[in-house]
Amino acid sequence: MRTTVTLDPDTVAIVEAERARTGASFKEAINSLLRRSAVGAGSSSQFPLRPGKPQIDVADSSELLSRLDLERLAERNLHGC
Repeated sequence: MRTTVTLDPDTVAIVEAERARTGASFKEAINSLLRRSAVGAGSSSQFPLRPGKPQIDVADSSELLSRLDLERLAERNLHGC
């Protein structure tokens, strides 16, 4: 199905981050994010769609990697791994 949608800047940032992570096309990234969001409704998703201002600048790779490392460490500590 083809349609026209106007995305907010924060949503575009989420899609672009997914594209950078996976190498997917814009269409593939949107479909993937929507599927994961629908399946993960009510559970924590790895990349949840959250409206509002992004919490970090995804262009700052060192900040992004630092945050990801902290999240992984927190997950390991939570699960005792």
